[in-house]
Amino acid sequence: MERAPGIVCTVDRAAAEDWIRAHVTPVGAVELARERPWATVLRVPHAGGVAWFKACGAVQAFEPWLTAGLFARWPDRVAEVLGHDEERAWLLLADAGTPLRETGNPPQVWLDALPRYAELQRGEVPHAAGHLAHGVPDLRVATLPDRYERLLSEPLPLEPADVERLRRFAPRFAHLCAELDGYPVPASVQHDDLHMANVYAHDGRLRLLDWGDASIGHPFASLVVTFRFLEEVNGLPPGDPWFARLRDAYLEPWGTGLGGVFELALRVGIFAHVIAWGRQRAHLSAADRLEFDRGYPVVLRRALGRCSA
Repeated sequence: MERAPGIVCTVDRAAAEDWIRAHVTPVGAVELARERPWATVLRVPHAGGVAWFKACGAVQAFEPWLTAGLFARWPDRVAEVLGHDEERAWLLLADAGTPLRETGNPPQVWLDALPRYAELQRGEVPHAAGHLAHGVPDLRVATLPDRYERLLSEPLPLEPADVERLRRFAPRFAHLCAELDGYPVPASVQHDDLHMANVYAHDGRLRLLDWGDASIGHPFASLVVTFRFLEEVNGLPPGDPWFARLRDAYLEPWGTGLGGVFELALRVGIFAHVIAWGRQRAHLSAADRLEFDRGYPVVLRRALGRCSA
């Protein structure tokens, strides 16, 4: 999620650097790259290039375990894990190359990235229960109506009339969830932050990074974020042919005749994405929420646009 920084996730630098040296030998100073309430990232120069250390906060403490498992099964499409510590929620990754945002987020690259991601999701279906047991958030479709109601019980950074629109939509949302849950598409890992800053290219190979916003949910909902960034960054209008091409490329590993399910999953998924943001927000201090709420209303208003669709 692209959000402004607030109070940081602190890490014991001395302990972290000792742990890093157990996996790689730094050849220069270990530098702070980023501090956020949910994670701190350090840059580690070493003889083989650069490694990236990440200390995850409580809200995404599952990320090192999840990333390590994904790398063990999918070493050709996620970041290379050099080390991880599940108890301390630490992760050390090899450099993955250049993010798509530095090359303008070209839609044609997603034609390659999305089918490979779909293959990963299909392969992770048998591991979904294990992911849940290790703290990956549960956003399976059947859970969403109750989570939606709980979201509405919290103060939201919206005008009262907009909050009321969301409340009136609750019965319809529950109906849509029941309809979507009736299709035989199994729950799997859902990245939920699948955009140009989290897909990296190196030597013609694409890798998916940053699984801290992931959940177990409807797999097709992943493209809510992908499509949002293609609209907002690339300026593609909603009816642009690229969206149909990317949908078809993504669905190809899943089978045929899924276009209608995909559209329904996007409609439900935009609210699941709001719920995921609400989970992140609940872990923040009041001061951090002020920063967080610069971006949260954008996500909420996009969902509002689907209340009457």
